[in-house]
Amino acid sequence: MKKQSLIILLSVISVIYLSACKCHKSIEKQNTVNTTNTQEATKVIAAVIIYKTNADFYNNVPVMLSDDKTDIISYPDITDVYYNGKLAYPTKLENGYLLDNRGVSKNTAFLKYTYDEYSKLPATPTKDELLKMIISKNAITELYRCNKLPKNNISQLNDAIRKGLPGICENLIK
Repeated sequence: MKKQSLIILLSVISVIYLSACKCHKSIEKQNTVNTTNTQEATKVIAAVIIYKTNADFYNNVPVMLSDDKTDIISYPDITDVYYNGKLAYPTKLENGYLLDNRGVSKNTAFLKYTYDEYSKLPATPTKDELLKMIISKNAITELYRCNKLPKNNISQLNDAIRKGLPGICENLIK
C-alpha cells in the first residue's frame, strides 16, 4: 500500500512539474512576443523631428498647446525632462536646426523655465502656473518629420539639411 501511495505521489509531482515547465515556456514565449511588439511600437513612435525657432529657446522647456493656443494640452513632469539619462536639450544641427529630444509640434510653446531649473523644482507646476510661464506661443518656424533618417546619426541629418531636405523629410508646417 505504501509503495502504491509513493508511486501515485511521484506521478502527481511529475505531472505538476511538467505542467509548470510547459507554462513557463508558454509565458516565456508570450513575453518574447510582447517584447518584440514593444520594440516595433517604439520604432514607430520614435519620430525624428527637426525644427527651427524664431529665437533661441534651446534651454527652455517646451509644452504642447491646443490648436487655438489658449490652453496647455500636454506638459512634462519634472522627471520627464530627461532623454537617455541627461537633460533633454535638443541636439544642435547645421543651419540653425534642432533635433527634438523632448516632443515638439507646430503647437509648441516654450516656458521661462530652463530644463535645469524645471528638473530641480520640488513638484511639477500646475497647468495654470505653466500658462503664466509661457514666453512664446509661436516659436516654431520650421518643423519636419524625417523618419527616413536615423535619429542617432547626426552626420546624416546634417547632410540632409545641406541638401535642403528634399523628399527626405515631411514639412509639418505648410
